[in-house]
Amino acid sequence: MNGTSTDTSEIRTWRSIFTLIVFIITNIVVLFPFHIRIRVPRPLSNAVLDTLSDWRIISQRQDRFQRGDTDDQNGKAKLPVSLNFPLNFVTAPLIADLFLLAILAIGRTEVYDGTIGANNILPYNIMIFFLTLAYIAISIDASGLIRWLAFHVLKKGGGVGHLLFFYLYVFFFTLGSFIGNDPIVLSGTAFLAYMTRVSSNIMHPRAWIHTQFAVANIASAILVSSNPTNLVLAGAFGIKYINYTANMIVPVIVTAIVLFPFLLYIVFADKSLIPFQIEMHKLTPEEQAKAPVNPNIPDGRGVAEEKEKQHENDEQGKVLSLGEIMNPFLDKKGAAFGAFIMSATLITLLVINASDQSNGKDKPVFFVTLPAAFIMFCWDLGSGWLYRKETREIARKGREEKKQFRAKQEQARLADLGNERSSESQRRSQGGADDGIPPPPAPTHPVSESGDGQTPESPAGLESSAAILVPEDDHPQNGRLTTAISTLNGKQELDHPDSSYRPQGVLGPASSGEDEEKRAFSEPTPDEVPCQQGPERRTIVSLVKGAYIWSQETFPTVTAVLSHLPYALLPFAISMFVLVQGLVSRGWVPVFAYGWDHWVTKTGTIGAISGMGFISVILCNFSGTNIGTTILICRVIQAWQQIHKDNGLPITDRTYWGTIYAMALGVNYGAFSAAFSASLAGLLWRDILSRKHIHVRRLEFARVNLPIIVIAMGVGCATLTIQIYVVRHNKPYDS
Repeated sequence: MNGTSTDTSEIRTWRSIFTLIVFIITNIVVLFPFHIRIRVPRPLSNAVLDTLSDWRIISQRQDRFQRGDTDDQNGKAKLPVSLNFPLNFVTAPLIADLFLLAILAIGRTEVYDGTIGANNILPYNIMIFFLTLAYIAISIDASGLIRWLAFHVLKKGGGVGHLLFFYLYVFFFTLGSFIGNDPIVLSGTAFLAYMTRVSSNIMHPRAWIHTQFAVANIASAILVSSNPTNLVLAGAFGIKYINYTANMIVPVIVTAIVLFPFLLYIVFADKSLIPFQIEMHKLTPEEQAKAPVNPNIPDGRGVAEEKEKQHENDEQGKVLSLGEIMNPFLDKKGAAFGAFIMSATLITLLVINASDQSNGKDKPVFFVTLPAAFIMFCWDLGSGWLYRKETREIARKGREEKKQFRAKQEQARLADLGNERSSESQRRSQGGADDGIPPPPAPTHPVSESGDGQTPESPAGLESSAAILVPEDDHPQNGRLTTAISTLNGKQELDHPDSSYRPQGVLGPASSGEDEEKRAFSEPTPDEVPCQQGPERRTIVSLVKGAYIWSQETFPTVTAVLSHLPYALLPFAISMFVLVQGLVSRGWVPVFAYGWDHWVTKTGTIGAISGMGFISVILCNFSGTNIGTTILICRVIQAWQQIHKDNGLPITDRTYWGTIYAMALGVNYGAFSAAFSASLAGLLWRDILSRKHIHVRRLEFARVNLPIIVIAMGVGCATLTIQIYVVRHNKPYDS
């Protein structure tokens, strides 16, 4: 414990008090994120946007009446521009660090120790390790392996509710033990959302989604590599990975075994949540015959995606959603290679960690995971390039189908609108004749481009184009005529939400690979075309959007994995490391360590296990997620060790290891406690559910998880206590 200070005299200074206040406020903001509205003067906003437009970073601005004017067309002054600045788990710790640096509460030492490392906690090592291992795990998920396995578990359940609940419980626990909680949350949450939606007698997905989230985090406590909190803990106290697993596997497995009947018969004992017989909608023979499509390819499902969006709340939408789980895509080669790389990486980590720690000096663990992730990346890259023609063709056909589907819908809408106007005109004509008022003139229709004189109301005209003329008094202020044109020849598309992201020419007929390469980074096609104006000029934004679409079509797996990596973990964890280092240097961590020492002295080993389990779960919700909690508690325990060394009073083996492994239980189980922000996985879980139209409120999350966390921590700590008394002794621990 070199460099661990136990001096508490510093807490009386004003900088030390500010450090503690800033730490508390930061954690409150992480728990309750919000936005700050910043008012920017209109001239300043216009100047910045015009500059960006002139530099071809963004497209030409079309939302102003006159260039350089701050008044609207009616002569009224425009309001200032409102910008919403987020204060969340990424920005709040970073701003806190900058503020403490500004008032000199922390300095170069704290930043260095919080970034490079101190006292066996190496932040850069942990972050690189976790991100590289996460790439392999998410790549396995992107191959469709988890969805495919979940589908077979669903088939094995045979529609029996309790049996299926058990199978899914075991499946998520087993898989989470090896690849961690994040891939389970990414793929398993979406699977359950679809499964509960297409069932006619599961009234609410509460039981399934909360059980999946809980068991994924319980399972992540077994291996060091499954959760970054385990990495911090193992590094802080020099624990061999194999020893960590040996001490954690029994309490975790006992927790999973005891928790299941509580969930099934007590917590979720409701037939509307877990029915005895699950009635699933059936796939049509046409859907069963279709080859599954890689969900990572944009527009891969074609019309099915459009129909699912339109019928998301009715029976047809449920049937369409059923295809996601009853006909899953699986990249067999990618899944097999990813599973091999993951297994080889974990085995290598265990072997090297067990052999290298004997000399008292650890080597960075990312020395193993970084090459493995690079190999997996090269495999995904090569596989995407090898099959680029197929994936591009799937994307092209999907866009063609969606374009034609939207065009037909618009034609039907325009036909209905024309019939409605004709009926209205006829009714007015009849009414005007009765009243002696001349009928209004017939509406003028645009002539089709083909020059045959047909109007959009005629069938032939609808096949070529359809347009709505906006009345003169409804023209937009920017002088542009907003058109609603749908064509089937690929020149223009109506209301395409992704048209601004579409590479030019992608809707045309199939072209050779050489042509595809030429159009790879073409600019997107705009949704609204100004009157008598050509295509918008290329900008950095349009090129980036075009490149992203091209990468999705050419390298679907790589693009999907890179877009799902937990990048937010990096600034958050580093900022929290620096904040905790500020508490250490300002004397607050030693104060907490003295308080913990008084508690353990009075309560002994049992009090140390139960107290640490309780504190770690509570702090997960109020100390910057379970990662921030682990960083803080590790520093406190290190200071506690130093206090006993300075006083010549060694800590017993039972008390010391009981405290550490109780913390390991608490920071893993604490993810499913009272707040989404108790873990980054909780925030990801909530966002995925909201995209699947399942909204879990904060109070509901806490209310449902309260009995689960009480049972899980009670069983886990009780089992750990028995294990500690059996395998440990009362002699001083070996440091």
